[in-house]
Amino acid sequence: MSQKVLLSEKEINIILHRLACQLLENHLDFSNTVLIGIQPRGTFVAERLTKILKEEYKVKHIDLGFLDITFYRDDFRRGDKTLEATATSINFLVEDKNVVLIDDVLYTGRSINAALTALQSFGRPKDVELLTLIDRRFSRHLPIQPNYRGRQVDAINNEKVKVMWKENDGKDVIYLINK
Repeated sequence: MSQKVLLSEKEINIILHRLACQLLENHLDFSNTVLIGIQPRGTFVAERLTKILKEEYKVKHIDLGFLDITFYRDDFRRGDKTLEATATSINFLVEDKNVVLIDDVLYTGRSINAALTALQSFGRPKDVELLTLIDRRFSRHLPIQPNYRGRQVDAINNEKVKVMWKENDGKDVIYLINK
């Protein structure tokens, strides 16, 4: 098994700032836009983006939520390992709002499909966009594409993208691992 650094801490930081600028261009003051991080790993991206938007771009108020998709997945109860749910925390209405779903890696598109289904439990958004830090473009099973992408990676199926965050893993780095 070999691993190669795809993005260093500095590169991740640059990409997050670029994504924050793109969000700001399209949503201005975020008065009608909400950010929702997909549990578990999309929450780190969503929190970082929210922090950048508030602290560095002086956006006064951003609704930030976290969405658990465990029971909406199409592979729920199909494997041997038991899936563990995490907490959904959406303390605002999504009805007629612009929703930006945020995840760390877009792979097959199945997680995003589950997130779209789970999101319906909270109302009918005006518009839904997808922001992903890493887009594995050759691995899609569903016709889902990001509106905002940090980095596009041409990884083949036996390769894995591993995103590590300071908050969870002690450092910010993204690896491409060849199994």
